[in-house]
Amino acid sequence: MTSTTLELAPELIELFAFGLGSAGLSVLGAYIEQFALTTAQHGEPTLGLWAAVIGAVALYFAYYLAADKVVPAWTELRAATSGES
Repeated sequence: MTSTTLELAPELIELFAFGLGSAGLSVLGAYIEQFALTTAQHGEPTLGLWAAVIGAVALYFAYYLAADKVVPAWTELRAATSGES
């Protein structure tokens, strides 16, 4: 492995971790929203509303993680790799 690859390893690990976290929260949020809709349709509107709020919070955190951590890490990694020749 070259030294430049080793220098990029922390950025790659950071990008992978935040990307995986954002994707996981998105899937979890979508599943909870589907659960909320099903619960409300089956006659439990209070539980459905509570689950919808929790699902919305999970989706918000997924968006926040992607916008605040993944995009800057991706931009930083692209800048670091485009500087190499």
